[in-house]
Amino acid sequence: MTLGEALEIPRGITAVIGGGGKSTLLLRLGQELAQGAKVLLCTSTHMFPPPGIPLAQSIGEARALLSGGNLAALGSLGPQGKLGPCAPPQELLALGDYILCEADGSKGLPLKAHLPHEPVVPRETARLIYVLGLDGLGRPIAEAAHRPERYAALLGQGLAHRVTPADAVDLILKEGYGKENAILLLNKAEGERLVAAREAARLWPGRAVIASLQSPQAVREAYIHGNRCP
Repeated sequence: MTLGEALEIPRGITAVIGGGGKSTLLLRLGQELAQGAKVLLCTSTHMFPPPGIPLAQSIGEARALLSGGNLAALGSLGPQGKLGPCAPPQELLALGDYILCEADGSKGLPLKAHLPHEPVVPRETARLIYVLGLDGLGRPIAEAAHRPERYAALLGQGLAHRVTPADAVDLILKEGYGKENAILLLNKAEGERLVAAREAARLWPGRAVIASLQSPQAVREAYIHGNRCP
């Protein structure tokens, strides 16, 4: 099963939020989908330029790159080397078949609690993917989560509390993403983490995908409403 199949990626805008592998997901998914379609990688917040991907800093440059190839990145390059948004989301829809948008930041941490203005999900989004880094489970909130005080408060726990699979799913649901039918991507499912991944996947009310984005075969298992897909 490919990433695109497991995540049921439709044409249009796919927004990726959460922590623990968003940029890696954009790159791998973009490379996969570009085998037969035009794909644009972009951000609604900030991200580092995807390595090895042609970069455009305007709509015109992106259109030119995609006229000669199937994969490009778009963003305004800032002084710290990160890309920022440089065009309204509705204008991006005319550039490619798939628009993959990193819509969140987590300071490189595997878990995240969001402030009211986060994440920045485009209104035109057709698929929302919430990435959860499994290396955050079993660790204290203080060291595993971006915005740890908010994370702890939402769970009703202290900063020293070690995050369980049930905690991680509970927090995402408390933030309302289960209601939005987000697909949960449980990343870094290597070794013993697969056990925790399965526990979290069975608790998720919609579609959950267990993956190891750094592995040649990224997708491990998929679940729907707590049941493993054949």
